[in-house]
Amino acid sequence: MTTTTRPTRSYRRPVQVAASVVGLIFLLVGILGFIPGITTHYGTMEFAAHHSQAKLLGLFQVSILHNLVHLLFGVAGLALARTASGARTYLLAGGAIYLVLWLYGLLIDRNSAANFVPVNTADNWLHLLLGLGMIALGVLLTRDRAPAGRMAP
Repeated sequence: MTTTTRPTRSYRRPVQVAASVVGLIFLLVGILGFIPGITTHYGTMEFAAHHSQAKLLGLFQVSILHNLVHLLFGVAGLALARTASGARTYLLAGGAIYLVLWLYGLLIDRNSAANFVPVNTADNWLHLLLGLGMIALGVLLTRDRAPAGRMAP
């Protein structure tokens, strides 16, 4: 008598799903930043400088470095989403990084070499929303954490 076993599907916590979705969105944005037409003024894109006039969707100023950061954030999100604690860390740390980037965008002179990312007003608002959103997801989707710091079963 042979028994067939069906592969079991591992349970993914909501925080893992959220980190995966955020990671996929970052990957998509990183890829779209390299596509002429979706990125306007594509020919002006520089590696890292405020002179880059390339804009994703005609709105968000991007550079090669900016696009690469999006791709890396996407890969990190997918990798860290394999565990609930990794997903939480990704969302909280990533959110904090985006809040720092928002502050950076507010404080620098956008016409100086300090704007190497580069960022514009639309980027700043997006970075604020991303930072707050990622942190909110990391906190709200892990409220069931056990006091000892381990995920509850």
